[in-house]
Amino acid sequence: MSSSDPDQQRIAKLLARAGIASRREIERMIAEGRVALNGVVLDTPATILKSLDGVTVDGNPVQAAEPARLFRYHKPPGLLTAERDPKGRLTIYDRLPKGLPRVMPVGRLDLSTEGLLLLTTDGELKRQLELPATGVERSYRARAYGQVSQAQLEDLMLGVEIEGVRYGSINANLERRTGANLWIELTLTEGKNREVRRVLEHLGLKVSRLIRTRYGPFRLGDLPVGDVDEVRPNDLETFRSVLARPGGGKAASNLQFAVRQRVQAPPRATPVAVPGAPRPDNRPGRREPERRAFAKPAAPRPERAPRESQFTPRGTPARRDEAPRDVANPARAARARSHREAQAPREGDLVDRPRRPAGPSRGPAGGRGKPNKPGRPPRTRK
Repeated sequence: MSSSDPDQQRIAKLLARAGIASRREIERMIAEGRVALNGVVLDTPATILKSLDGVTVDGNPVQAAEPARLFRYHKPPGLLTAERDPKGRLTIYDRLPKGLPRVMPVGRLDLSTEGLLLLTTDGELKRQLELPATGVERSYRARAYGQVSQAQLEDLMLGVEIEGVRYGSINANLERRTGANLWIELTLTEGKNREVRRVLEHLGLKVSRLIRTRYGPFRLGDLPVGDVDEVRPNDLETFRSVLARPGGGKAASNLQFAVRQRVQAPPRATPVAVPGAPRPDNRPGRREPERRAFAKPAAPRPERAPRESQFTPRGTPARRDEAPRDVANPARAARARSHREAQAPREGDLVDRPRRPAGPSRGPAGGRGKPNKPGRPPRTRK
């Protein structure tokens, strides 16, 4: 079977797709004699295979490639984008959270550069994202010191050559000025070593901060520093299908994917009322008072007897046969009563009218009606 068979591929590519390492790293591992096929150590990375059956790395059999996975990582400054460092400096693998599978960085970020760094388990996907020929866009925000005009930044669309290195088209825009500092947004498709810094230094600027905000359709967003989350498998499949089309790098970079969903905080437990404990203050910004261990619960209050109604309608005189109420000064109360009795009754006061003695009747109503008219004399006939 010829090497042009699409089912056959180079062993470095197969191992990279299986997530063992990058192609360059696998070639180094083969040169060190760490890769074998059916017990025979391989000495060339040009070995053509159809599958990884019988292939071992450091004596361990290689499992079949699993579906590709892609992760977003907010890289903080001060970490190397490398697996190890001879000088003993910290790398991203020293700060990645536990539980991740073996991942490879897509591209590199300098020691002082921060922002979005994609991590993948598939070496082939890593290569597709990194190759300038695919046209996947990368966006950066740079803070620089110096003076530059928008016209100078627009000239970068034509490309620029610096010290014999040709850099492709860069879409740069002056975002804002903050004192003597400038914020510039740049979008490019090559991602050569220290490309952004060298281009801005060529314009006379000194870069003090560099943040990668986007890689293709995957954005940094509000991902916290040092945090990692995984791209949805459906979004990754859509991206790869669009990228595989002719000239699909631009279209794949303009895809819009939903941001990750934040985990909502669990609902607070309902507090249980404790007899004698202070009542919590539910107003915002106030804390519940601490309960002291030596505080004794308060004794329960005795139940009160039902209170009798004290309501008395206004204008209702007191009964004469009612016992007088206790007063603070009985002599003063007696003088006030005698004074009221001596006063002449006023209009509207209720007084007792004396009864009239019994006498002759003065009319049918006893004198209270009209008197009877005298009777007519009887009529006589003539």
